[in-house]
Amino acid sequence: MPTYSALTTLPGKDSAEALGEALEALEPAPTGVGVFEMEDGSGLWEVGAYFEAPPEEIALSLLARAHGAEDFAVSELPDIDWVAKVRRELSPVEAGRFFVYGSHDADKVPEDRIALLIEASMAFGTGHHGTTLGCLRAFDRLLDQGRAAGKVVDVGCGTAVLAMAAARVWPGTVWAGDNDPVAVEVARANARANDLEDRVVCVEAPGLEHETLRAEAPFDVVFANILKGPLIALAPSLAEDTASGGVAILSGILTDQADEVSGVYCGLGYSLTHREDIGDWSTLTLTKE
Repeated sequence: MPTYSALTTLPGKDSAEALGEALEALEPAPTGVGVFEMEDGSGLWEVGAYFEAPPEEIALSLLARAHGAEDFAVSELPDIDWVAKVRRELSPVEAGRFFVYGSHDADKVPEDRIALLIEASMAFGTGHHGTTLGCLRAFDRLLDQGRAAGKVVDVGCGTAVLAMAAARVWPGTVWAGDNDPVAVEVARANARANDLEDRVVCVEAPGLEHETLRAEAPFDVVFANILKGPLIALAPSLAEDTASGGVAILSGILTDQADEVSGVYCGLGYSLTHREDIGDWSTLTLTKE
């Protein structure tokens, strides 16, 4: 059965969320609605809805005008087994000593690498994206430099691949948090699949605002692979909860945003020790003075 998508953009989080709520009230109702901040630094938000039958375009046009959005672009999506497609197209990723793979590639894991299993159905955060790959490489460099084991937190953890990487090489508990409850469940499932459910503790939290994370601070290594806006908003909190001499590995930053993000953190007592650009994305390694 084909699926139909309707996508638009508009400025402002509040307006975007209001439009998303209005879409949910349509009849027939969409099977899903998403509201996302665009990652190009434009300040625009994308609002999308998915339908089992062609949506009523007049109703969509009225909603767009009422909320100050562009006209919806309506498309018919092919009926594809997306998990099978991802399995065919996502090859394993190597980032220094780390090897990220799906179960369909279990026979390809080298004996001399640290293996991290992420299922194809949970593909975001597999390491193919320049942000996740950059964070894994940054952590690999820290290890090569002889960084001693310490407390680790993965902020906005997604699949928890970064938290699991730390748990594979350092003893003790690694903490992971995400404000999306679905992401938290995905993170927990991945930890179980890697036999790390007792080592990687995943909680639902915006930033570090969770009693468990607050009790464990300060942290020696902070991963935050999110977006420019949240990184800047969370900067004072992350700075407060990074130990003296600790490291923050930040990504989700477009290359033309990196200087701004770095400047904010350097103003809070960090120094930039490494930057790596992969495609359009930057990963920053900063040390707390």
